[in-house]
Amino acid sequence: MSLRERLTPVRMARVAIVAPDGDALRDVLVQVADDGSVDLDDPVDGQQAATGAEAEVRLAMTAPADLDALADAGRGDLVAGERELRRRASGAVRRDGIAALAGWCPADAIGPLAARLGPAGGALVPLPAPRGVSPPTMLRSGTRVRRAFAPLVQAYGTVPYADVDPTVLAGIAYVVMFGMMFADAGHGLVLLAAAALVRAGRPRRIARLRQAWPFLAGAGLASACFGFLFGEFFGPTGVLPVRWLDPLEEPVPLLAAGIGLGAVLLAGAYVLGVVNRWREGTGRLALYAPTGLAGAALFVGLGLLAAGVYAGAAVAVLVGGGVAFTGLVLAGVGLFVASGGGATGAVETAIHLVDLVIRLGANVVSFTRLAAFGLTHAALGGLVWSATTALWSAGGWSPVLAVVVLVVGNAVTFGLEALVAGIQALRLEYYELFSRVFAAEGRPFRPWHLPVVTEEGVS
Repeated sequence: MSLRERLTPVRMARVAIVAPDGDALRDVLVQVADDGSVDLDDPVDGQQAATGAEAEVRLAMTAPADLDALADAGRGDLVAGERELRRRASGAVRRDGIAALAGWCPADAIGPLAARLGPAGGALVPLPAPRGVSPPTMLRSGTRVRRAFAPLVQAYGTVPYADVDPTVLAGIAYVVMFGMMFADAGHGLVLLAAAALVRAGRPRRIARLRQAWPFLAGAGLASACFGFLFGEFFGPTGVLPVRWLDPLEEPVPLLAAGIGLGAVLLAGAYVLGVVNRWREGTGRLALYAPTGLAGAALFVGLGLLAAGVYAGAAVAVLVGGGVAFTGLVLAGVGLFVASGGGATGAVETAIHLVDLVIRLGANVVSFTRLAAFGLTHAALGGLVWSATTALWSAGGWSPVLAVVVLVVGNAVTFGLEALVAGIQALRLEYYELFSRVFAAEGRPFRPWHLPVVTEEGVS
């Protein structure tokens, strides 16, 4: 599989299920339901189809002779399945004794499904995709890492069919941001140990979370790395030397590092945004969209301008100003055309451009929270360590109390900061990054699937 295929949703094809009306249609639909690879157009708008995963719904291989008898026998699952099948069949287009239902199917599943429908008397017919209608999105399952990071994107929304799948990149960005805010090598090792337990399914009640262990391990590794750089090991215990900077002693460089990391992540988000706008429409959309080249040019230009002012470099100021102005002009053209033009459109465009500049600055500054919450973590660790050392030298039972303070204090810091860092990393991911990657939301691929039982299972 090529890299391009790995980064894009599964390719979908528009298909029609065709069969003679009557018993043959039922037999064909049973095969479709059992295969579970077609997202059929629902005959009733706004009605959610029943599936075997959502309820106890099953289909009998052959048509039940008497639904009332099945209900009396306690086989409500088969009754519900038959009703769902009839509901689907009622939406078929019928002409000259032939019935057809349309839907979407993964391109690589067409051949196997067509081979199943032939013996049942049906056929799978490829159709041209309707103009202006986006296919449903089915993301690839991929590696364990990708499956672990998938809920991060799914909680935000469905990736549009034309867009790049950002799951792995989004997961990496999240754990890096989390690690900078949760920077402690000792706490990171605790997370790595927890990831090992989750992977092993111990205790048993957390076995259902086993798929998430790479996510937890990534967060722990990032936290341990930043803790290694900051010299934090269950606080400033001196076990690790400071290899980069001390958060409590050098808060300004830490804030600058947070902004720098945020700028890198925003640049990556703009790259994905440009690619997505190109795939969603044309070069024109990629050029003029605020989340396309226009927005990227404004971002780069303002960055060069700020760097030039800070360093006193006139060339950087001129180049940055020119690039930023070009981005504003391109974004303004796109916004003006989208507004419909005229005086009202001009005013609306001006308001949007001001908002675009202000929002961009606010987004960059928002990444200072990476440093702010990292500083908070270090301050709490330092407070616990100061109390521990003070008690240790007090004599008597104080050393025992010091150990208790160290353990309890770190436990409280761990729980509080893990929650805060997790929420703040999610906030930065969704509001600052995903708002540039996505311009719309897709529709998830929901294949129609009902478990099929044989006559033996019915009896």
